[in-house]
Formats: sequence, structure tokens, C-alpha cells
Amino acid sequence: MDLGLTGKSVIVLAASKGLGKATALEFAAEGARVVIASRNEEELENAVSDIQSQTGNPNVFFRTCDVTSAEDMEELVNFTVKQNGTVDVLINNAGGPPAGGFQDFRDDSWQSAFELTLLSYVRAIRLVLPYMQKQKRGHILNFTSSSMKQSLDNLILSNTFRAGVVGLAKSLSQELAPDNILINTIGPGRIATDRLSHLDHIQAKKVGIPYEDVKAASESSIPIGRYGEPEEFAKQAVFLCSAANTYVTGQTILVDGGLVKAL
Repeated sequence: MDLGLTGKSVIVLAASKGLGKATALEFAAEGARVVIASRNEEELENAVSDIQSQTGNPNVFFRTCDVTSAEDMEELVNFTVKQNGTVDVLINNAGGPPAGGFQDFRDDSWQSAFELTLLSYVRAIRLVLPYMQKQKRGHILNFTSSSMKQSLDNLILSNTFRAGVVGLAKSLSQELAPDNILINTIGPGRIATDRLSHLDHIQAKKVGIPYEDVKAASESSIPIGRYGEPEEFAKQAVFLCSAANTYVTGQTILVDGGLVKAL
């Protein structure tokens, strides 16, 4: 299937590693012009080199960007437009806030989680909309978590603000539809990334058992019986932002191997 992404201008946030990088790689493999961003310049340089070598696509660029900085976000979009002429696709992504329960966090932690997990998405969307509205088309995809469907233990900050992203996207799907701009939200289940490994190690330490036992128990709770691979998630993300998707908007989609039981 031709996904119609050749030459399209794509921004992928938090893309030096993990799901962001895997998604950028899939876009590059489809011939898109991809700008990736994160805070770590060295990791970005390595990611661009890796993506270019794997896909043969030279049109992969990077810009350092702290997604909690309004100035950085504006500079990123300006860089992308200068490089590619417009923005066709925005992938909103950010690292998850710290794990913990309600009593673990004071106001500053809540504020930081809001700026990282929700406000950064609002700012990015605001910045790319003029280009999408001018051309009367665009795709926006928000990365969240399976917690948008079913809350996760010891992740109260994530549970709270991921739900806010869903509400934002659902509202915007109504506002943006007349301009043929589609916006959806996608959540990974247990995908084999550094973030998941970190959370499994936290759980192992908390309950006092080996990491390998935590991982095995976690995988056994997934109907497919294993953690997902980053490319499995990325392929779904790219499809939703391609010419093959012309009618799906305002939806929340999980890539979780059947883990979440909520409807």
C-alpha cells in the first residue's frame, strides 16, 4: 500500500530514542522529510545517522528542543518550515512524568507534569495549525499511554494528564474537521522501550523481587504473551498520519496486544 507520504513534512517530538525514534524511522522509510527533536544533541545526531543509514533517506533532520519551552517549540516549527516549506504531520510525544502516588507529589511536581505531558501538546498544535489550515489538510497524532483507557497503578501524574490529552484531541477533532485536519490519540501498552524497563525495575525494587520475575509476570498478563516491539507501534502511528487515513479522527487507539480490558 502506498501511504502517500513521499515528500511530506513531518515533525516527531521526543524522537532521539524509543517510540519517537521508531516512528521517525517508519516515516523516513516511506519517503517523508522528517525533523526529529529532543533535548540531547548527541542522541539526536546518532538517531539521524541511524535512520538515514537504515532507510536510505537523506531528508532526516534534527533540532534540539525542550518541549516544555515555548521558545524552543517555536524555533523547532520555524526550522521545519524553513527546511521543508510547511508541516503536514505533527507527532506529539514527551517523556512520561515520574512514577508515584498522590501523596508523593507537591504542587511543583503537578505543574511540571502538566507542562510536559499536556501543555507541550497544546503549544505544538497551536504552532503547526496555521500551515495545516492554509493547505486545508494535516494529521496530528498524540502519543499517550494505555492509561488513557485504564488507569495504571503508581502513575497518578500520567493518569491525570494523559486523560487531558484525550479530551483535547476529541474537542479539536470537531473544530479542525472543516479544514480536513485529522487528530487522533494513540497509546502504547507494554512496548519494549527504556521507559518500560525503568518502570519494571522500579516495581521490582518496590516489591523486592528480581526484575526478570516482574517482566515475566507482566508479559504473562498480555493476551499475546509478550511485550510489543517499537516498530509495531510505529507502523500504526504512521498509518494514522498517512494518505490512507482520510476518515479516522477524534479516536483513541491502543497498541497493547490485548492488554487493556476496558471498552
